[in-house]
Amino acid sequence: MSPERDEHVAGERADSATAGAPPTVVTVGGAMVDHQYALSNLPEPDGGAYVRDEREGFGGVAANVASALTRLGRSTGVVTRLGEDDRGDAALADLRDRGIDTERVRRGPEPSTYSMVLRDDDERMVITGGESCAALRPRTGDREYLSRAAAVAVTAYAPDAMTAAVVEAREDGAVTRCSFDLSGPLAELRDRGTEPRTVDRAIAACDLLVAGEVALSAYCDHHGADDPIALLRERGVERAALTRGEEGATLLTPEDTVDVDAFAVETVDPTGAGDAFHAGLVDAWLLDGRPPREAGRFAAAVAALNCTGEGARGGLPTRAEAEALPADR
Repeated sequence: MSPERDEHVAGERADSATAGAPPTVVTVGGAMVDHQYALSNLPEPDGGAYVRDEREGFGGVAANVASALTRLGRSTGVVTRLGEDDRGDAALADLRDRGIDTERVRRGPEPSTYSMVLRDDDERMVITGGESCAALRPRTGDREYLSRAAAVAVTAYAPDAMTAAVVEAREDGAVTRCSFDLSGPLAELRDRGTEPRTVDRAIAACDLLVAGEVALSAYCDHHGADDPIALLRERGVERAALTRGEEGATLLTPEDTVDVDAFAVETVDPTGAGDAFHAGLVDAWLLDGRPPREAGRFAAAVAALNCTGEGARGGLPTRAEAEALPADR
């Protein structure tokens, strides 16, 4: 697919970026404002709930992963699309404040994508609106920008054309390392995220697959498979993380599987834990090549510590803080 020409790109590097130096990791997907509501309960159909607390923060898988990696000391950039509205202004300012390169952020007339995060003491629900992320398409200059990074991280919530461009770049070697987050069930992605045929290509081409239980179960159902690990091995996956929330994760390696426990912490908000885990694996496993169990424990620490703060990025740790948690357990 031919890329679109740049018409309105934010076009500024973050203040912390060295002039001319490419980011180490580029993430592709959403950056948005999160409206968070702590509820008395998650209501049943025709039921109700009371808002105990409400606040505004920032989210989006691509922005969350980039924020976590920046906090760990990596230089990052993000490829995303924002609306020309107040939400877009706020999301762009947040990226820049965090030291994330915004050279490939573009803006358009559609409303900025946003999320409403509803949660009670046990569960949460995420509802997303706004068309800016769905309007993200490859543009002239994206491929060169991606090719200069040591790793690219893309989410299945990214529009199909954008994911396909990343996958193609990895397939022909323009991108040297790529992680792919199968962020949701295929039915949930249809018409707004990555289509099944591109998901198959991404899973086969990526150097690290991250998938939660619900998304992976739906993917197996789509292919009529009962054993997710067998299906992934059949598709050539050599490095994957199958996440289970508070129950930890299973890492798939070329030779074996490795179980990684979640760390018990005083959880304030679990929003964004999966994105923090993804970032930790990109840092420790994909870039540093640490042994799977060691990399998994580091990623689990990044995820756990993020849960100690409010919002999708409320508790993101520094590298020293993330290294200290496994050492103390």
